[in-house]
Amino acid sequence: MSAPYEPEVAFPGTDLLAGDAPSIRRVLVPVRSPGETAEALAVAARVCRGINAVLRLVHVRVYDPPMPRCPGRFYPERVAEAEAVLDEALVAVWRGGARASTALVEAQRGYEAEAIARYASAWRADVIVLTRRPRWAMARLLLGSVPDQVMRKANCPVLTVHPGHK
Repeated sequence: MSAPYEPEVAFPGTDLLAGDAPSIRRVLVPVRSPGETAEALAVAARVCRGINAVLRLVHVRVYDPPMPRCPGRFYPERVAEAEAVLDEALVAVWRGGARASTALVEAQRGYEAEAIARYASAWRADVIVLTRRPRWAMARLLLGSVPDQVMRKANCPVLTVHPGHK
C-alpha cells in the first residue's frame, strides 16, 4: 500500500523551491471542547509537525456580567473543568506529534472572539486555526458565530476547518 497523498503547502512570503523556510512559527487553536475542535487540532498538529512550529491551545472561560444585586462574576465553568478541556486537547495534539502548550483566558459572555483575537495578537500568532460549523447564512447573521467574529477581529490569517474534513 502506498502512503496517502499529502499535497505540498506553500505559504505566502516563502519560496519553497529556493529552500526558504515557512514564516509560520506560532499557531493558535481556540479550544471549546476537544470533540468540537478535533479537526482543527488534527490540522494544526500536522502543520506544526511539518514545519516545526509551536502550537498554543487556548480555552476561553466565559463569565456573565455582574448583576445589580450580585456584585461578583458568575462562571458557568469551573477552572478545573476548563483545565481538563485543555489537557484533553493537549494529549490529542501530542498524539499527532506536535509540540504544544496551553493557555486559559477569561472573557465576558459575547466577547469570546475579542478575547481570542487579543490573545493571538499578544502571543504574536502567525495563524489561527479553528473549526467552523456549517450554519445557514441567516442564522449566522442573526445569531453570529465566534469563528466569524474571530476572522473579522484577528490581526493574523485565520484557517477554518469544517467538521468531517481532516
